[in-house]
Amino acid sequence: MDSTIPALQRSANEMRIDIIRMLQAAASGHPGGSLSIIDILTVLFFRWIKRTPENVADPDRHRFILSKGHGVPALYAVLARCGVIPHEDLQGLRKVHSYLQGHPHNGSLPAVEASTGSLGQGLSIAQGMAMAAKLDGKPYKVYCVMGDGESQEGQAWEALLSAPHHMLDNLIVVLDYNKGQIDGPTNSVLNLEPVADKLRAFNWDVQEVDGHDLEAFDKAVARAQEENGHPHFIIAHTVKGKGVSFMEHPTEWHGKAPNAAEAEVAIKELEALLN
Repeated sequence: MDSTIPALQRSANEMRIDIIRMLQAAASGHPGGSLSIIDILTVLFFRWIKRTPENVADPDRHRFILSKGHGVPALYAVLARCGVIPHEDLQGLRKVHSYLQGHPHNGSLPAVEASTGSLGQGLSIAQGMAMAAKLDGKPYKVYCVMGDGESQEGQAWEALLSAPHHMLDNLIVVLDYNKGQIDGPTNSVLNLEPVADKLRAFNWDVQEVDGHDLEAFDKAVARAQEENGHPHFIIAHTVKGKGVSFMEHPTEWHGKAPNAAEAEVAIKELEALLN
């Protein structure tokens, strides 16, 4: 697959269409946070993780943890684009007997590194994997994408304190900072700010970037490859529902699937971005 930035931007928008079709077919799911992370996942998987059907079980593969498990439609779309799962299976999202469950489930799909969805736990899992790599002398990196709402969880802050203590510079965390959660704006529910200052005080290597600027985000990931004794944290400022005008920003689209008419409008908007 062409991994140039323009090609990846087109692929990300094509996968946005996949996400809308999946959710409309399932009649349930989370469009807002899936659309906000697809640019991030596109860069991570096709420029850095480079997942293929051949390396999906390689012990030295780079690991990826989707801590905000409700964004799994984006992960499934990427895995299909990588050739790890058949594209036609995407329409099975959340269906009875389908292996594409509503949250990542390692037991149903081994290509998913960990079962997540109980929010706040993914970073702890990623930290454990990064510690294992250090102990085993393995070269792989561990990437973890978190949501801003789940970052209010106490367990997340335990891991944020612990990872720098263990000098896990093979751990790269991305915050999908779309500033909305199911209960409303994140800063109204439980304000994270000043999040960058807090993380630096915990001895994280911190960068802030536009999470929809693929080139800028790619450069941030490149810098995060440094082995400098600090775990790496990229605050990616994103838009909930990115790419679909009526889904952008409102928290009502956090966990509401589009109906057939809404999906048709959304897909037309996304197809216009491909021309």
